[in-house]
Amino acid sequence: MSLGLGLVGIDRFLIVPLMPLLMRDLKLDYQDLGHITGALAIAWGVSALFTGRLSDKVGFKRVLVPALTGFSMLAGLSGLASGVGSLLVIRAAMGLAEGAFVPASIIATMDASPPRRHGLNVGIQQMMPALLGLGLAPIAVTQLLKVMDWPWIFLMVSIPGFLVAFLSHRVLRRPSTQEVASHSATRDAGAHRWQEVFGYRNVLLGIVCQLCWLCCIVVVAALFPNYLVDHLHLSLEQMGFVLSSMGFGGAIGSLVLPALSDRIGRKPVMLLSLAGAFASLWIFMRTGPQPLALFLCLLVALGCLYALLTLTVGPITAESVPATLMSTASGLIIGIGEVFGGGLAPALAGYLAKHFGIEHAVVLPLCALALGAHAVLALKETAPVRLRRAAR
Repeated sequence: MSLGLGLVGIDRFLIVPLMPLLMRDLKLDYQDLGHITGALAIAWGVSALFTGRLSDKVGFKRVLVPALTGFSMLAGLSGLASGVGSLLVIRAAMGLAEGAFVPASIIATMDASPPRRHGLNVGIQQMMPALLGLGLAPIAVTQLLKVMDWPWIFLMVSIPGFLVAFLSHRVLRRPSTQEVASHSATRDAGAHRWQEVFGYRNVLLGIVCQLCWLCCIVVVAALFPNYLVDHLHLSLEQMGFVLSSMGFGGAIGSLVLPALSDRIGRKPVMLLSLAGAFASLWIFMRTGPQPLALFLCLLVALGCLYALLTLTVGPITAESVPATLMSTASGLIIGIGEVFGGGLAPALAGYLAKHFGIEHAVVLPLCALALGAHAVLALKETAPVRLRRAAR
């Protein structure tokens, strides 16, 4: 599941360092970039909304293997795009497959994890999109562009996905409802209607949180490459170096901070992460064309943001609901977050960049973090270690 989610990260964010070249070759503008990013996110969200419930009913394996195969094929087809229309269609279709994969893969990872290691193991899985998609991909792409055109880079990334789909088919199993229930604070293995997820406070607050975290991550990924090149006038290689910090920071944050939440609780770690992300982005906005300083700011910011994302869609949600609603709840949060936080936010940021200057678009993530802080304060704690202490 970690390898599969890592490929999701590559397929989704491979386009980020290629944005300046796509603008030139396909005659795109800033608003087109926002629409392309938003189309994938909206399709991802709509798919997650429905396939989360499907995964609870038929088992995560029957959702994961077709989804892996589909988004791998569509990632390769991105290299055949000839304009904004075809690229929008291909990226939207890829979002449908990726949206089906993510919530089911999170529950599959928790199924393989003892409750005391939910944060650590989901963090291991969630670090892979950051490490591969945002960390290694920008560096690899800027180097590969020296020896091949950008369409071939898209075609190359489809091959590993087919291999991981085959391995998932061989390895994954379908656990019993009672086994899944051991991973929830409710210990409830009974049947439930999908609408009942709205009766759990953490699910409603998780939707707000996901909107905020994805607004930050997607706007940074979609527009910061052009912010660095067009506003700060960095070279393509300098831009690739700075953007690689997003992946390395996201990987470190996803691994370390959720693991820490297994020991001290989910909410304290989320509040710490919020403070780190806000401070880092604030400093980033006030930093000039200094690649190392920009690198460090994004390293900390994305580390904190990916920790928040990991805890929201994983432990804080799945631990709050009955076994038969885990994928449903995670899919609901991912889906609504993607449609509005990941879909509309980059379109709004693209509009701001086009009409008022790209330097104004980077204010949007700070506003989202301020809203997210209020939602985190209202969450119920779900970490087993904190619940045991409260019960004494």
